[in-house]
Amino acid sequence: MNLPTAPAAFGQLLLALCAFAVLLPAAAAPPQRKAAAQSPARKPAPRDGEAEARLIEIYRLIGQARTRDALAKAERLVQDHPNFSLAQLVYGDLLTAQQRPVRAFGDVPDTAVRSAGQQLAELREESQLRIRALRERPPAGAVPAQFVQLSAKNRHAIAIDSSRARLYLFENGPQGVKLVADYYISVGKAGIEKVVEGDARTPLGVYYITSNLDPKTLKDFYGAGALPINYPNPYDARRGKTGRGIWLHGTPPEQFARAPKATDGCVVLANPDLERIIRTVEVRTTPVVIAQSLRWVNPAHVQTDHRHFKDVLQAWRDAKASGDVGRLLSFYTPDFAVNGKTLAQWTPLLQVELSRARGREIEMKDLSVLRWTDSADTMVVTFGEVAAGARSGPVKRQYWVRQGPQWKIFYEGVIG
Repeated sequence: MNLPTAPAAFGQLLLALCAFAVLLPAAAAPPQRKAAAQSPARKPAPRDGEAEARLIEIYRLIGQARTRDALAKAERLVQDHPNFSLAQLVYGDLLTAQQRPVRAFGDVPDTAVRSAGQQLAELREESQLRIRALRERPPAGAVPAQFVQLSAKNRHAIAIDSSRARLYLFENGPQGVKLVADYYISVGKAGIEKVVEGDARTPLGVYYITSNLDPKTLKDFYGAGALPINYPNPYDARRGKTGRGIWLHGTPPEQFARAPKATDGCVVLANPDLERIIRTVEVRTTPVVIAQSLRWVNPAHVQTDHRHFKDVLQAWRDAKASGDVGRLLSFYTPDFAVNGKTLAQWTPLLQVELSRARGREIEMKDLSVLRWTDSADTMVVTFGEVAAGARSGPVKRQYWVRQGPQWKIFYEGVIG
C-alpha cells in the first residue's frame, strides 16, 4: 500500500512536534571527521549529535508532508541505532500510517499503552524536549550568566539547562567563549536540586570535573565512561547538603538514551556524545554549571556586572599585601570553615602565610570567576596566588557570599 503524502493522513502524528519541526532549519549533523580506511561491511562509529540530527530531519520531513522520505530516513536510522527507542517509536508511527491514519505520537495498541504507558509518556517528553532545545537556540555569541570570567586554563566549560534537558559545551579561546556543541541529557528521577544522599535528584550549582574514569573499570551501566564532579562543593556543605558520586556518564549498550528524568542524580548522555566530551574537556579545570534554567547574556554585560566584584578582589589583595591580619580577616565570614577548621583555628595558618609574604604584592594568576545565585549570591574564584618576585605559588579556590552590600569569603582552600 502506498504511503499517504497528504498532511491530513497523519491526523495528530507527533502532536504539535511537526508544527515545531517544520520551522526548524535543517538539522546540522556534526562535521565529518577523517577516519582510516575500513572495509565496506564495517559501519562507521556513530558521531556525537548525529542520531539526534537525523531524528530532527525526520520530524522536519513529516512536517513538510514528505512522508516517504521520512520513512526511508527513519528506517536507516533505526538500522544504525537499533537501541534508539525514540527513533523506533517514530519509525513505528510511519509504518502504521501505511495502514491507517495515526491518531497521536506513539500510536501503539491499547494493550501496549497499558503495559508501557510510562515509557511511552517518557518518550513523548523526550521528543518534546529535543525539539524545544533545538527550536529555542541561545542567542548568537551569548554565554550563561554564571560565566563571569574564564581564564586561559579553563580551555572548555560546560553548562546544563535541566528545563531543556540540554548540556552545552563551550570552548574558551583568544576570541572568548564560544558554544561548540550541545546534547540531550537525562537527570535525576526526582528532578533537580539535590539535598540529601539517595534523593535521586541532580544537584544545582557550580562544579568542576575531578577525574576521568576508565570505562574498563566500570560496569556496562555507565557506557562509554564517566566524569565525576565535585559535589558536594563547599557551598553545598555549608548548607548541609549530602550525597556523593555525581557523574557525567553514558548509557548501557541496550540504551541509546535515557528518559529525561531517569537517573539516581547523575547527568547521563548518549555514548557518542559523552565520548566527544571526554575527548575534549580537561580534568580539574573544566567548570560544570548545572542550572534549572540558563540565562544567556552578552559577554560585555557580564563584565559590566562584574566590575564591583573586581574592586572587592583588589581590596582583598591589598589587605593581604599589607600584612595586617586584622584587616585581612575583615574579608571573611564568622562561620568561615576549611578542612574542619573554624576561622579562629585557621587564623594562625593565615598569619604564617602573611609572615612568609613579607608584605609583597599578590598576583592572582589565571583568575576565573563563576557566579551562582539562588537564595544567596555567591562567587567561585580560582587563581594562582603568586607573591611578587616569586615564580609560582599555590592554586587556590575561594567561595564568596554577598551579605548586604558586602562580599565575604566563607571558604578558601588550596587545590594545587
